[in-house]
Amino acid sequence: MDIVFIKELCVETIIGIYDWERKIKQVVCIDLELETEIKSASSSDDIQDTVDYKSVAKRVKAFIEESNFLLIESLAEETLKVILSEFNVKSVKGRFSKPGAVTGSKEVGVIIKRKK
Repeated sequence: MDIVFIKELCVETIIGIYDWERKIKQVVCIDLELETEIKSASSSDDIQDTVDYKSVAKRVKAFIEESNFLLIESLAEETLKVILSEFNVKSVKGRFSKPGAVTGSKEVGVIIKRKK
């Protein structure tokens, strides 16, 4: 199977369990790997025969900007559900991180993979 990917899509949203986190927007960065078949697209050279990564990125960005989850785990799970239900992918792997969330670390987060 083939992979269409999006790397370092960063979005501002309300996320976190602490009172102060509920009052400000924080950055969440996402890497996505979308498992799909690209053979048809490589032959036809037509965007209709593949996953349109721009459409995926726009949808994910809109979903996350409107969300207000407490946990990054919930954000990750629900984001992958949106992708699987709205786009022609067999599975999706996502890496969701909060840069600077823990003092002394570059970022913290989760990596999950879900299939249709």
